Amino acid sequence: MSRPPGRKQENHKISRELFVLTYGALVAQLCKDYEKDEDVNICLDRMGYGIGIRLIDDFLARSAVKKCRSYSETVDMIAQVAFKMYLGVTASVSCSSAAGNEFSLILDKNPLVDFVEELPAERASLCYCNLLCGVIRGALEMVHLAAEVTFLQDRLKGDAVTEIGITFLRKAEDRKHRRN
Repeated sequence: MSRPPGRKQENHKISRELFVLTYGALVAQLCKDYEKDEDVNICLDRMGYGIGIRLIDDFLARSAVKKCRSYSETVDMIAQVAFKMYLGVTASVSCSSAAGNEFSLILDKNPLVDFVEELPAERASLCYCNLLCGVIRGALEMVHLAAEVTFLQDRLKGDAVTEIGITFLRKAEDRKHRRN
């Protein structure tokens, strides 16, 4: 039996929509479980970190990418390949430091908020998509790149774009292994 053309694309869209709806239910439950937004943000980051440390193996196997030689190559790989592979979107990248260790990923469209209109007024400090920060941080750590990952702007909070900041915590030359 043959499959009708376009069937795989349709299943992928259904899977993404199911993930987005499930994610929304998860955040709603965490908001019920925790009174403080900061506790929800921490929980989402921890969950994302756990996903990221496991997801990197799948990413490396499926994408067949070569080793990145710089922080900018790494961030470009996240923006162009990883986001496309797992979220179906690409992000633009900007470097915000002369040292070349601080970058911003700018998402014009964030699929995790497809079914969210706005955050409730009492949840103003909630970082709804903080799971993404944890995923990126966990995946980077598994390839031996310590980084701080935070939301800088969020459309759900009235900003023009969704912006994720990545700051690599070590200088590029610190990553080289030297024999004594």
